[in-house]
Amino acid sequence: MLEHRLRFATSSVAFLVTLSLAALAAAPAARAADSAAIPDAAADGNGQLTTITITAQHLNEVRQEIETRTGASTYTITSDAIAATPGGENVQMNQVLLQAPGVVQDSFGQLHVRADHNDLQYRLNGIILPEGISVFSQTLSPRLISSLSLITGALPAEYGLRTAGVVDLSTNSGLLQPGGTVSVYGGSFGTFEPAAEYGGSSGNFSYYMTGDYKVNDLGIESPDGSANPLHDHSKQGHGFAYFEDILDPNNRLSLILGTSDDSFEIPNQRGLQPGGGLTVNGQTMFLSDNLNETQHEAAQYAVLSWQHSQGPLNWQTSLSARYTTLHFAPDLLGDLLYNGIAQDAYKSDTALGWQTDGSYQAGDAHTVRAGFYLQHDSAKSNTTSQVLPVDPVTGVQTTDVPQVVIDNGTQSQSIESVYLQDEWRVLSPLTINYGLRFDHYSAYSSGSQLSPRLNFVWQLAEGTTVHGGYSRYFTPPPFELIGSETLSKFLNTTALPPGSVTLDSSPIAARANYYDFGIQQKLLDKALTLGVDSFYEQAVHLIDEGQFGAPIILTPFNYRYGLIGGVEFSANYAVKDFSAYGNVSFQAAHGKQWESSQFNFSPADFDYVSQNYIHLDHEGRVAASGGVSYLWLGTRFSGDFLFGTGLRQSINFPNDDHVPSYAQVNLGLSHDFQLAGSGPLTARIDAINLFDKVYQIRSGSGVGVFAPQYGARRGLFGGLSWRF
Repeated sequence: MLEHRLRFATSSVAFLVTLSLAALAAAPAARAADSAAIPDAAADGNGQLTTITITAQHLNEVRQEIETRTGASTYTITSDAIAATPGGENVQMNQVLLQAPGVVQDSFGQLHVRADHNDLQYRLNGIILPEGISVFSQTLSPRLISSLSLITGALPAEYGLRTAGVVDLSTNSGLLQPGGTVSVYGGSFGTFEPAAEYGGSSGNFSYYMTGDYKVNDLGIESPDGSANPLHDHSKQGHGFAYFEDILDPNNRLSLILGTSDDSFEIPNQRGLQPGGGLTVNGQTMFLSDNLNETQHEAAQYAVLSWQHSQGPLNWQTSLSARYTTLHFAPDLLGDLLYNGIAQDAYKSDTALGWQTDGSYQAGDAHTVRAGFYLQHDSAKSNTTSQVLPVDPVTGVQTTDVPQVVIDNGTQSQSIESVYLQDEWRVLSPLTINYGLRFDHYSAYSSGSQLSPRLNFVWQLAEGTTVHGGYSRYFTPPPFELIGSETLSKFLNTTALPPGSVTLDSSPIAARANYYDFGIQQKLLDKALTLGVDSFYEQAVHLIDEGQFGAPIILTPFNYRYGLIGGVEFSANYAVKDFSAYGNVSFQAAHGKQWESSQFNFSPADFDYVSQNYIHLDHEGRVAASGGVSYLWLGTRFSGDFLFGTGLRQSINFPNDDHVPSYAQVNLGLSHDFQLAGSGPLTARIDAINLFDKVYQIRSGSGVGVFAPQYGARRGLFGGLSWRF
């Protein structure tokens, strides 16, 4: 079996490389063959630029036609909307997404959309970006975004694998967003963030690049609510580049390159001493202030695409590659005394993907869409742990000399997906999209499913739109997060003392029936848009994730049964230089019976959940966000807020309570100074958590919750940005 997987991996790499080289080699021939199709205006510099720009805009439009969102719920945020919020493009991607309805914040930059744990798929220009293993780093910067769409609900057949939400990013290009920007931003928590971006074009070829570097003393949420957490310094660098070559009016080649490199100190709680009664080399005391744990995360990715559009046929085929690493370095003595295990953990994952999507206009009433996606992963997981031996009967420590447990492993994964669907305009106001999707994966576990999808959009009246649908979902477990630890190596140690749950079934794919129904109403000459959307999900083998132990590496596990539901309300208003938005969602999420990664749970909790439904730890029962922006004589005033009733915590039973509710208010002020012979110089001042609200995101208790985290305290920031 291993030999077969190695042959598959080798042949996959060779095939993808061969295909990409063939596409590049074909580029000059395609340009030469179709050069006559470019209008005569191309002979003139300005005429040529205009022609190429129109072609690029057309190709962008038909690329969006390849993807259908019929019946799904889509919330779009433009680059202008991002710039008009407190912090602007200097915030992280998760903070941008918190503006959308149904999105709940969590620690380590995590997001929960419609009460699912992560389960998000990221796309760049419609292309799936293979998953990585980062926990707190934000690989994608808001600076590269032309527009962002969060697609949720009952998704059409072309969306699969990760189904809670699809984050589809349209990137900037040097042709449509030419010029450059240099900026510097900083302030509270020792924040310093220089950044630059530049784009341009030469003939049919265009380019866009952006990069930023950030240092601060609040890399991860504070564990004690203080404004200056101990040992929380971080260094984060990100780069992105987009190149495209318009071969002719019908064909385009594009290349995306990206990288991130992020280092974090793990923050310490103050004034604690070990409470487990352990002794290590004669030492029993260790002040928590002095713990020294660190985590380093890195990612590199590349996407090569060829898009074709001619007549009723549009398609795009893409090759993608992503390499991610994560390394957690423990405090050997401190972790042993506090946790009974000090684990140095290293993970890496190499993912290769091939995606092809197409659409065909079959008459006035039907648009047929089809496509496939192939992915192959190779992962490595190396851990070196120090533990203490215990008596197999009493569980009492037998020696204070640590023993070393080395547990290394490799694994591969293959994913194959294919779909076919038809968008049928039944009547002028009614469109139905129906299709089938097939997914198969093979890794630590394996499975497959044929999934029907049915969606509709009905223009009920002027300004009134009704949408809804049913989707059958199949969600493989996040392969890159699954460890390969051998439990038998840790028996009768402080990592797995007598009486522990010793089951360790591999996580398996979740399967769900998903229902969605919503109404949208436009009022006041379409300046005001009101929406309400409801959803309900019945799942088996529901996938959740948790942090178990000091290494901040999430571990997936399954609930045998899962029930999720809720309703969202949204409002958006824009007129001239004023805009406002507001969202509120009500959610409930329950699970019963853990059926994988069981050794992470205490026997008492395991027995309770085997018999009872519990709230999922990431359930945010009520969540709200909103904001306003007003531009007056070159000065923009902005403000936004977040509200949440709090994630779950355990008091008497697993996840039986929630942390207190909170509200965070942010304000921003910016002004454009017009410079002669150049672009504007923008100065901005932002106040984050204006009222210095001290609130918990996590209390340190709850299923899969290892330590407390608090929201950032009040921060004052300022910056300059010069457009040229």
